This record gives sequence, structure tokens and C-alpha cells, in this order.
Amino acid sequence: MSQTQVIKVTKDTMKKMKTYYEKNRLNRTVPYSDFVAKVGNTTITAYTSGKVVFQGPEAEKGAAKWGTPAQSKTSTSTSSSKSSSILPANFSQLSVLGSDEVGNGSYFGPVTVCAAYVDKTMVAKLKALGVRDSKELTDPQIVQLSSVIKELIPYKLLIVEPEKYNQIQPKYNAVHMKVALHNQAIYLLLNEIAPTKPEAILIDQFTPEANYRKYVRSEQNQVNEKLYFITKGEQYHVAVAAASIISRAAFLEELDKESKELGMKVPSGAGANSDKVAAAVLAKGGIALLSKYAKLHFANTEKAKKIAAK
Repeated sequence: MSQTQVIKVTKDTMKKMKTYYEKNRLNRTVPYSDFVAKVGNTTITAYTSGKVVFQGPEAEKGAAKWGTPAQSKTSTSTSSSKSSSILPANFSQLSVLGSDEVGNGSYFGPVTVCAAYVDKTMVAKLKALGVRDSKELTDPQIVQLSSVIKELIPYKLLIVEPEKYNQIQPKYNAVHMKVALHNQAIYLLLNEIAPTKPEAILIDQFTPEANYRKYVRSEQNQVNEKLYFITKGEQYHVAVAAASIISRAAFLEELDKESKELGMKVPSGAGANSDKVAAAVLAKGGIALLSKYAKLHFANTEKAKKIAAK
């Protein structure tokens, strides 16, 4: 059974963990995280706040190496069963509208948000096609599957290009922006499929429910009914997996377009490679050009300026 263990560690312990898991690091960007690693079937996400989340069958064992039982009070079999119990019985077989987003943690490229509706009659077909967690699929598989899914089910995809993102960002923090986009994608899709109504709406959770509902209050077209929030939503319903694949494919296609326009390979994520490419873009056309392709409020912008100035 999958478990989740959460511990809080000191800066010193975090440094040791980073070294210890160096070989197991994943090339995955999670907002506000220091690193993500995978050992066997257990995923370790270390946040800059000092919080470390272990998820998987060996979570308890993995966490025990670094934190005391007192530190990891959220025994996760309990927390995991609590998360699942908020969903209606037989949830995976219901007609569900799911939403997910991609690109929020990547310096280059857009933020893409997709809402997808999967009627219960389509659940088995999508699973048979291989629709599952996009992290288990290669990029070419994602792009190919996305075009198949889009022919089979109703969906609504929103793409916020970096230029638009940079205009919105001073007013909306990253979480508020995602809430606004998820809400709008869901609202537009509900209108499109009307009078059909989903039995539930599942949002791949990126912020506590109370926080989501706080931000959504400032939106014009609020969707508040039948909402469920759970992390790793694609494991609970194929609708979230479908939304995740469509979002990811759109993000990859936009990155590819950016690469062609700039004449250089634009990377995903926010690592050192992004700094170097950003420095090359600055040398080519200054901050005006970079603002069309990157999210300027990331720390990468200042790092790129220093590289470009050398």
C-alpha cells in the first residue's frame, strides 16, 4: 500500500540528503522544491522550506533514516486513506471532469491547463489506449496519445504564453494564476458539454482546498460544486491523466516552437541549462526578446544577466 511520510529537516540534514540521493535525482521540477528523487518505488520531494515528503510503499522506512517519529507524525497510511476516502465510492468508474496543469515550474515555455471530461462509458477505452500518469510516458508517447485523446473526449485547453504570463504575474502569484486557469478551463468545458453534467470534478491538487476556494472567489465565473482535490489525481481517475497528457503535449509543442523561433534548443525546467540558454537569448535580443519566451520573475533571469555580462 502506498504511504506518505512528511518530515521536517535542518539545512545541514537537507545538504546531506541532497548528496545521498544525488544518483537517484529525477529531472523533474516541482515548485518550491530543492530536489526530487526516486528510490525503488518511493518518491522523495524535498522542499526549500525544509519539509521532505516520502511517497510510496517504503515511505516510512525512507523517512526514518532522516527524521524521528515525532517529526513525521503524519503516518501516511492514515493520511493516504483519508485522501482517498474524500472521494465517492467507485470513483474511478464515474463520469468525471478532471483538470491538470504543466509548465508552472519551467522557466521557458508557457503554463498549460487542461480540463477533460471522461464519461463512464469511455473509462475502459482510454485505459486500454494507455492513458495514465504522464510521468510514466515518454515525450513522443505523450504527443501521440494527446492527439488520440483529443479526438475521443471533450476538453478545454488554456495556454498562457510567457509574454502574457509576464503581464499577469505581478498581479497574480503562481498559485492564484493556476486557480484562475483551472477554474476557467472547467467553466468553459462545463458550458461546452451542457446539459451533460459530470458526477464529480477532480482537480489535481496543487494548493490546499481552502486556499483554492479563497482565490476562486475573485474570479468572475466561479465553479464551486462537486469539486474534489487530491494529489496525484491521475491515479484516481483517467480524466486527470487525460488532462495531464493534453497539457504536457501542448507544453512540449510550445517549447519546440520556441526552439525553432530562437534557433536554439530551449530546455524544460529551471536548472543551470536554462540560465545558459537565457544568457544566449539576452545576447541576441535583450530582455525584450527573453520576455517572449521565459517567465521573468524566476531567479534564472538574474543568473542569465550575470552570465551574459561576462
